[in-house]
Amino acid sequence: MVKKIKILEFAKLQTILMTFVGLFLGILYSFGGLLIDTLVSLNWIVSTETSGLSYGTVLAFGALIGMPVIFGTFGFILGLVEAILYNFFSKWFKIKINFKQ
Repeated sequence: MVKKIKILEFAKLQTILMTFVGLFLGILYSFGGLLIDTLVSLNWIVSTETSGLSYGTVLAFGALIGMPVIFGTFGFILGLVEAILYNFFSKWFKIKINFKQ
């Protein structure tokens, strides 16, 4: 039974996990936008939302850097809060987490 979680260790774990989630979503966002803008530029699809390839397409690739940083930051904060709440409530409620060795 886990009685206490090390707060910073758990926050680091959440940071790493959420950074990878942000990287994955940044790749989807960037390359998905590139695909749609390319198809609009080739007149294969019609869209009123985008004019096709433009400066915005290049800026969308900023998501490859921005989204992992944002997700990692919020993952760290969320990890701190989760670990603190777990440690606080595990004193009163018998929360059982079993790990097989």
